[in-house]
Amino acid sequence: MYYLGVDGGGTKTAFVLLDQQRNVVATHELGTCYHVEVGLEGAQSILQSGVLALLEQVSGSIDDIIFAFFGLPAYGEDSELINQIDALPSSFMSAEKYQCDNDMVNGWAAAFDCADGINIVAGTGSIAYGVNQTKTARCGGWGEVFSDEGSAYWVGRKGLQVFTKMSDGRLSKGPLYDILKSTLDFDYDLDITALVLCHWNSERSKIAAVSALVYQAASEGDQHAIAILAEAANELADIVEGTTKSLAFKDEDIIKVSYSGGIFNAGKFVLDPFVKALERLPNHYKVYEPLCSPVIGAALYAEKLSTL
Repeated sequence: MYYLGVDGGGTKTAFVLLDQQRNVVATHELGTCYHVEVGLEGAQSILQSGVLALLEQVSGSIDDIIFAFFGLPAYGEDSELINQIDALPSSFMSAEKYQCDNDMVNGWAAAFDCADGINIVAGTGSIAYGVNQTKTARCGGWGEVFSDEGSAYWVGRKGLQVFTKMSDGRLSKGPLYDILKSTLDFDYDLDITALVLCHWNSERSKIAAVSALVYQAASEGDQHAIAILAEAANELADIVEGTTKSLAFKDEDIIKVSYSGGIFNAGKFVLDPFVKALERLPNHYKVYEPLCSPVIGAALYAEKLSTL
């Protein structure tokens, strides 16, 4: 018998099965289940394929799942679609044996084993989720067009913007300029417009992938790339502070904060300024590494939900 965890993101969807001793017995990964990008039918197909692939690894059936939690991108951000998103797994498992919510919950559950604290997610998008006893709160995550500050998409877009300024002469050229040209493989600078708008069709995940090139440039000493990542860290700290305001912590409380998502792979360029930004805020924060990955957090939350 197993607990099923699903961590849906803007770039990929991760699946895991835990046995009743919390051992990982099967994992799988597929593309994004972000319904805005792949549609509801596409999201349902990804979820079903991933779950069946897990069960095949353990020669099991859907009846072997005690409970499942599906943490899905953009869940709750269109009230007219909530019932349809909730129903996505019902084509292959009983509605009484699973729950859906935003993927932000996975990061929190993974960070603190479902205990009180705030987790900030900075993957393709950005969002924070926190719990203080019976109170829960989210902050950020309003979408890439006018929010998702500090996310991979946000960093990627900033990196593209800096490239244009370097090309124009509005900024001095640094490593970022050559890294984008060589990695994205174009010779004429203005071709980056056709690449992003036409060939990529402004696809969220492809713009987000540029964030890795910003990190590479920062590692090679590009001051503009370093500044982008530092600004991302400050934005993420502001999202944590916004979450705190809704959770009614006491003045003397030390608030546990953790983090997840690919942006934090930038290490000292993001995590260090993030910690320093929190130290400048009026609340008392202590930053912890997450206890496990978000997809395992999803399975741990499934375990908790099965007992409620």
